[in-house]
Amino acid sequence: MMRFYYDVHLHSCLSPCGDDDMTPNNIAGMGTVNGLQIMALTDHNSTANCPAFLAACKKQGIVGIPGMELTTAEDVHLVCLFDNLSSALSFGEAVNAARVPIANKVKVFGNQFVLDENDVLIRTEENLLPNATLLSLEEGTALCNAFGGVAYPAHIDREANGIIAVLGDMPANPHFPCVEFRSTEKVAEYTEKYKLFDKKVIFGSDAHYLWDVAEPNHYVDLDVDDESYSSARVRTLFVQYLKGTTDE
Repeated sequence: MMRFYYDVHLHSCLSPCGDDDMTPNNIAGMGTVNGLQIMALTDHNSTANCPAFLAACKKQGIVGIPGMELTTAEDVHLVCLFDNLSSALSFGEAVNAARVPIANKVKVFGNQFVLDENDVLIRTEENLLPNATLLSLEEGTALCNAFGGVAYPAHIDREANGIIAVLGDMPANPHFPCVEFRSTEKVAEYTEKYKLFDKKVIFGSDAHYLWDVAEPNHYVDLDVDDESYSSARVRTLFVQYLKGTTDE
């Protein structure tokens, strides 16, 4: 078994709310400085910066996970993570088809930059990314599952776009194997009040600035040793862990 410190809720400069300094290489570099071993990129409704992010993580010796923070039609945020880039990009294309096109106002919302593995600008996303898609909570979850990913509610202890704040409770359907908290403060309270006993708890920084990237406070132990270690295996085991299909 090996211990992996993680931060699996990060926004790059593709998210308009993300700082322009949140380039793939800068994020991976900050992860190294902070002592993280697993990091996931979860831009709003897009996976376009995931190829560059995984390349940046590889250079830093970090296990990069491709992902997305999906905004459902109910305006609930779901973290969607994948164990391979191909599936994540295919999921991104499907979500793109369900987006509502609203022109981004850069002066109001911020830039939306797609970069290459050297942090060189490829293009600018013209339509606003964070607004609600046409995918319902159940549809978005089912779509993520169909591409082999795992979907779970983001920052359930937050008012803005948190599933409990929006819906008033944790729905029975769709079933989520885990939930994300921003901090440890409300875990016990929410677990009891909303009957979260069957769910794994994951933490995410929801970082929009480099200084928000998590310190090594949260970890998972995965069935990896020096002989079997590879980024692909760690990605697979981590996603399986979140799905509840492997032992803790």
